[in-house]
Amino acid sequence: MSKQDQEFSWQAVPKTQRNNFRKTFSVMLAFTFFSASMLAGGTLGVSLTFMEFIGIVCGGNLILGIYTGALAHIAAKTGLSTHLLAKYSFGEKGSYLPSFLLGFTQVGWFGVGVAMFAVPVARVMDWNVYLLIFLFGLAMTATAIFGIKSLVILGYIAVPAIAILGSYSVLEGVGTMGGLQGLFDYTPAESLTAAAALTICIGSFISGGTLTPDFARYSQTSRQAVTATVISFFLGNSLMFLFGAVGAMAYNLSDISEVMFLQGLTIPAIIVLGLNIWTTNDNALYASGLGFANITKVSKKFFVIVNGIVGTVFAMWMYNNFVGFLNVLGAAVPSIGAIIIADYFFVKRRAYKPYADMIFKKVNWIAMVAWAIGVAFAQLAPGITPLNALIGTAVPYILLMLIVPAKEFTEKGKINDYTEHKIAG
Repeated sequence: MSKQDQEFSWQAVPKTQRNNFRKTFSVMLAFTFFSASMLAGGTLGVSLTFMEFIGIVCGGNLILGIYTGALAHIAAKTGLSTHLLAKYSFGEKGSYLPSFLLGFTQVGWFGVGVAMFAVPVARVMDWNVYLLIFLFGLAMTATAIFGIKSLVILGYIAVPAIAILGSYSVLEGVGTMGGLQGLFDYTPAESLTAAAALTICIGSFISGGTLTPDFARYSQTSRQAVTATVISFFLGNSLMFLFGAVGAMAYNLSDISEVMFLQGLTIPAIIVLGLNIWTTNDNALYASGLGFANITKVSKKFFVIVNGIVGTVFAMWMYNNFVGFLNVLGAAVPSIGAIIIADYFFVKRRAYKPYADMIFKKVNWIAMVAWAIGVAFAQLAPGITPLNALIGTAVPYILLMLIVPAKEFTEKGKINDYTEHKIAG
């Protein structure tokens, strides 16, 4: 079977196939529009004052922006997906670990998303929930097959619709609180520490953020990739948190679809919920397909279909085990991105050789050890769990790579047309 496809699963994206800023921004912004972030925002909303909430969201998205922006820079410079970038630090076979973890978690997010749409819609419309899961899962899988082009088009449709309808609902909610003064005077019945609140804010999307290279690699320049990514996480993620928080403060409901149902906006609620989940779920299927394609060398489209079926079949189970699933993601996934960033900027000093000319080590055991240390540190150390994972992985990786002699990677063959220059930041 050919190891090339239109989505560049096994090679760098050629310069001739790169997208402009508008298309990159559309994909990245739609990626951050996810209902799970609204649920997290609702948790913060009932536990913080509005000013505390604003501070936590800005701080959390700043950290997410730095993390995803660094990955976007690397992706634009190299044209490589997360899974191919992992080969530089984890090794050829070692990259199967991050590919499996990322692929598995994205299938899980897909399943959770399908159920998050079907359950409230079935309840309010008195429809069969399992039929809705089947139809919605099938529809999202069908659009994901078309790859990055469908993600761009879906973003153009979904982002403005969600922003407009969601903002209208929030304004209605603020009105029930007595206007802006009532919002700023809101006193939570519960309380959260800053560390716990930041853990929720950052952890809600850091697993998805680790897959930033899968989409940012299509950017024409690093500046476009970083700008589109950072703005998307600040704007998109902040909106999702705001929608959830205001709903929780005004109606004690963290899901904006439930809020809109209560406001009598049934059809707009279904549209917002459906588009919101559809955008992120298509990105999840796309990324999971790339991950399993890296492991098996089988077409990404094949795994998009398989993963869509698996996610749909197990949607209700994943939905009912949502909290535990989030905890697994928060511990294991950020460490992967931390190693990629540390390897590119601090170990290799932004001087990756072109992918087509590399002969990789089979397994870089230092990366494996550093990943395990980071996961353990995130679980055991006090403070902000996702941040602990990043620091607890990157620092050991850098130190071990400096201390332990490493065999130099070698080059092979002639450089392809699209990688005729040394890739550097």
